[in-house]
Amino acid sequence: MTTLNLGNLATFRLVVQRGSFSAAANALGLSQPAVSLQIRQLEHFLQARLIERTGRGVKATAAGLALLTHDERINQAVDEAIRSVSAFSHEVSGTIRLGTGATACIHLLPPLLQRLRIDYPPLQVGVTTGNTPGIVQAVEENRLDLGLVTLPASGRSLEISPFLDEEFVFIEALVHPHPAELLTPEVLYALPLIAFEEGSSTRTLIDGWFATAGLPTTPVMQLGSIEAIKRMVCAGLGYSIVPHMSVAHPADRKGLNVRSLNPVLQRQLAIVMRQDKILSRGIGAVIQMLQQKSELIQ
Repeated sequence: MTTLNLGNLATFRLVVQRGSFSAAANALGLSQPAVSLQIRQLEHFLQARLIERTGRGVKATAAGLALLTHDERINQAVDEAIRSVSAFSHEVSGTIRLGTGATACIHLLPPLLQRLRIDYPPLQVGVTTGNTPGIVQAVEENRLDLGLVTLPASGRSLEISPFLDEEFVFIEALVHPHPAELLTPEVLYALPLIAFEEGSSTRTLIDGWFATAGLPTTPVMQLGSIEAIKRMVCAGLGYSIVPHMSVAHPADRKGLNVRSLNPVLQRQLAIVMRQDKILSRGIGAVIQMLQQKSELIQ
């Protein structure tokens, strides 16, 4: 290897950030030996030991810390070079890495990605699903260009731009409508709740809605899939509280009765990206379409 491999450099940064080869391998979707090989190649090129093992994992050596001080400037220089070259082309192209939650991936992104494919055929958009903390971390580590997350969200040197306020709604089996005029925490507490798994931003918001009335959340089922929850509700096994986008289309609420909560429960979706991220034509096109989509929904 006669030149600095930027991929190996990114892997080195991630190993240091995560504190182990295995954690970095999991984040990158690689085997641990593959990650170790990249670090050895980088060390061989620089003729210096960059990583040392400790009782708690691994950490950067003095040489490794020196390399990290240049890492951000190297990334910025590469981004600026790409942007300078792309300025000579009016074509929106390249690859965008986008992270979002499963519900938005199913119910918000498909028409947007279809529009991008029609308008900008050379642009490739890769989508990864996960929870808000995981997506934020991936954006911080530059493994994702953009994140679409539920607020609150925070991170180091991130630009967080709210773009959509969305209502959460009550769903029940169409054949078993609840007679209550107002669906308050007190009314719903006595009913069987089919909820999202603990730890998700959605579940945190629902727990908070019950907590305003001094009530705990006591689900009879906890599932990680919005579609699984809807199937269980359709079967008459309980009710649920879900984002409105998951039942906005008639086909998505087949067999379900959809009603508003009292008080109204909302979530705020935001676009997150690194503050030092170069706004390429491709990223700009994705952000613009997300904002246009939010205006149509609201």
